[in-house]
Amino acid sequence: MRSTDATTQPGFPTQRGQAKESRRQALLSAAAALFAVNGFNRVSLEDLGSAAGVSGPAVYRHFPGKQAVLADLLVTVSQELLDGGREVVARTPDPASALRRLVEFQVDFALGKPDVIRVQDRDFSNLSEQDQSAVRALQLDYVEVWVGVLAKLHPDTGIAELRMRAHATFGLINSTPHSVRSHGRKMAARSARPLLESMALAALLVEAPQD
Repeated sequence: MRSTDATTQPGFPTQRGQAKESRRQALLSAAAALFAVNGFNRVSLEDLGSAAGVSGPAVYRHFPGKQAVLADLLVTVSQELLDGGREVVARTPDPASALRRLVEFQVDFALGKPDVIRVQDRDFSNLSEQDQSAVRALQLDYVEVWVGVLAKLHPDTGIAELRMRAHATFGLINSTPHSVRSHGRKMAARSARPLLESMALAALLVEAPQD
C-alpha cells in the first residue's frame, strides 16, 4: 500500500500552496520596507515585484492592487497583535506577570517590525474606509486586552485613564526603536529592550497624582 505524503492530505498545505504563501509573505516584507522608506504613493507594483524577486504583473497573482497590499500588511499585523495579546493573558493568570509579558510582547513587535510601525503612522490614510475601520477595530480590541489587565492592578482607576496609560505606553514603545535608528548612533536591540520594558512598566504601574 502506497503511503500518502502528509502535505497532500486534507488540512495540509500543498507544496504549490506553500510556495505561493512564501511569495506573498515576501511581497508583504518588501512592501513594509519600501513603504517605510519611500512612502506608499512613491512605490509602484513594479518596485514591489522587483524587491520580492518577481515581475510587476506577477504581484496581481497575490493582490488585486497596491492598496490591497497595504491593507493586508496593516490588517494582518493588527490581528497578530490582538491574537498574541489574548494568548499572553490567557496563559498568564497573574495580572502583574501578564502585564510584564504584554510589555515584552509589544517590545518584541516594535523592535522586530519598525517598518510596519512607520507605515501605519504615515500611510494609514491610504487605506480604504473599510480597511481603516477593520484596523481600528482590531487595535481597539488590543487596547482592551491591556485595559483588562490594568483594571486588576488599578481597581480604583477609571477605564478612560487605563486606556490612556495603554495608549501612552504604545507610543513610548513604538516610537523609540525608530528614534534610536534615526538619530546618532544606533542602539542595539539587546540594549534597547530592557530600557523600553522598564520604562513601559513604570508608566503603566505608577500611581496617579492626587488632586
